[in-house]
This record gives sequence, structure tokens and C-alpha cells, in this order.
Amino acid sequence: MENPKELSKIVIDDTTYETRLTSKFRRRKPYVALDPKKIYAFIPGIITKINVYEGQKVLRGQSLVILEAMKMLNDVTCLTDGRIKTIYIQPSQMVVKGQLLFELE
Repeated sequence: MENPKELSKIVIDDTTYETRLTSKFRRRKPYVALDPKKIYAFIPGIITKINVYEGQKVLRGQSLVILEAMKMLNDVTCLTDGRIKTIYIQPSQMVVKGQLLFELE
């Protein structure tokens, strides 16, 4: 076990700091940037309507799917231009938060 009085060095914006890091901080999950070519469900819900098909060219802001959650219809739009490579969902399917819905080429 680590000595709680032990200082660790961290560098932020080219400046070195000495600090005590908690064990919770040391066990944290590292940040991983999301792939803009993959579209995930931002909330759990039911797929009401899929507005695209595999191989279709899509533009930024275009509606991809309607996701119903708590009696509200949420329009999931495309974040970037591309072509639909794979659709991982079907109408009436229940999805969980963070589930992969589409993949772009």
C-alpha cells in the first residue's frame, strides 16, 4: 500500500505540480475519445423508426433514428458527413445508454 504522505508529480500545461493522489484517482477509468464514425444511444429507450439504410450517404445534422424514451420521441442526428456502413438496431428494439446504433464509413 502506498504512503498517503507521498507526493506525486503531475504536469499540466508545461507546469509541474506536486500533489497527493487518492487511491480512487489512481484507479479511475482513463478517458477515451469517442470515434465520430460511431453513433451511440445517449439514453435508454425503444427504437421507433430508422430513417436510413446501409450504404446511404448521410449529411451532418440528418435524422438517423427516432428513439422513444419516457413517452418522448428523440431524434438522433448524424454528427458528421459519411455513409452508413452498418446498422446494429431494428425497429421496436429496446436499447440501453451507450449502445452502438450505427457505424459510418
